[in-house]
Amino acid sequence: MKLHRNLVFAVIDALNLIFNENEYADKVVQKVLKFDKRWGSRDRGFIAETTYEMVRYKRLYTEIAEVKAPFSRPDLFRMWAVWAVLKGIKLPDWKQIEPTPERRIKGKFDELSQIRKFREAVPDWIDELGEKALGDKLWTEELAKLNEPAEVILRTNTLKTDKETLRKALLDENIVAEPIRGYPSALKLVERANVFVTQAFKNGMFEVQDASSQLVSDFLDIEPGQRVVDTCAGAGGKSLHLAALMENKGQLISMDIYGSKLKELKRRARRNGAHNIEVREIDSTKVYKKLYGSADRVLIDAPCTGLGVLRRNPDSKWKMQPGFLDKIVKTQHEIIRNYSKIVKPGGKMVYATCSILPQENSHQVQSFLKSEEGKDFTLVKDKKIYASKSGYDGFYMALLEKSI
Repeated sequence: MKLHRNLVFAVIDALNLIFNENEYADKVVQKVLKFDKRWGSRDRGFIAETTYEMVRYKRLYTEIAEVKAPFSRPDLFRMWAVWAVLKGIKLPDWKQIEPTPERRIKGKFDELSQIRKFREAVPDWIDELGEKALGDKLWTEELAKLNEPAEVILRTNTLKTDKETLRKALLDENIVAEPIRGYPSALKLVERANVFVTQAFKNGMFEVQDASSQLVSDFLDIEPGQRVVDTCAGAGGKSLHLAALMENKGQLISMDIYGSKLKELKRRARRNGAHNIEVREIDSTKVYKKLYGSADRVLIDAPCTGLGVLRRNPDSKWKMQPGFLDKIVKTQHEIIRNYSKIVKPGGKMVYATCSILPQENSHQVQSFLKSEEGKDFTLVKDKKIYASKSGYDGFYMALLEKSI
């Protein structure tokens, strides 16, 4: 493999922004890929994949390179050299690359690979938390899977097309995608590609959405013509799916505390041809209190630690602090009690997270059912999705029904 100096330097620039400036990896990669318009898809692939892999295994590489935060540029080059040696790439003769003891690197790697927190590169507190919550075997399997790069999964927008027509449209643009058994609207790319530049995307035929995430809206048992409220809509991945399941009939109210995310949702809804979505920014408690007792279906896609989606956001394990779990559990506790009141008698609600921790999932639901706000609800069914079992993101979803 021939190494190009400007590509390696781009990786170092990206790592500096992620590790030292605390910027988000996905935003940094987008920014860095714009540095040089002459880079082709292979160049861009090298930058993105190398950056993500080094973020994923940051703890392992820093340990082997014997460097500590904040990282100087020579430190980042030392980490990169470790990555290259472990990949079997011949190191270039550049002044930035110090003499590198290759045998010692491989020996250190073999030694650290015996210890899970180094092998899978997680902070001590996350490793302890996961083992305690899931047990040694499941946590070990889950961590290994969550370190694998996520595949690109598309959700067919059934307001505009069907899965087979979409598959053929992508094939016309040299993108091979195949259906996934058990996921009615999903297509999986055989090879990574920038799907956002396709005509099919511009025509609103699909959204990029993980297979596990696609199960959440289905879980809500939607019927066209209902009044549905998505309480933590964000940029609207699940709202757009709900609109499709509703066949554009009825009313879908998408709420969030961040107005900027709702703006993005409106833009996406136009492209998707989703006409029954009404966005409402939660700038006071009045916004949701007005809706109490009025909705047939309510989705609470609650904020969470995101431990189920580390494949997509590997930098989040370095950004998260030990006290964050307690804080987020408290927020979830309040959200489910406040937003459950929107469900009308006989209506249904889904509580979902992209976490694999019971504290955020089944424990929250059990605690809610024992509370004053939850006394009229019953748990119809719940689903725990582990990346190591499904091959897709870790998720939890619970369907609750309110008695008449």
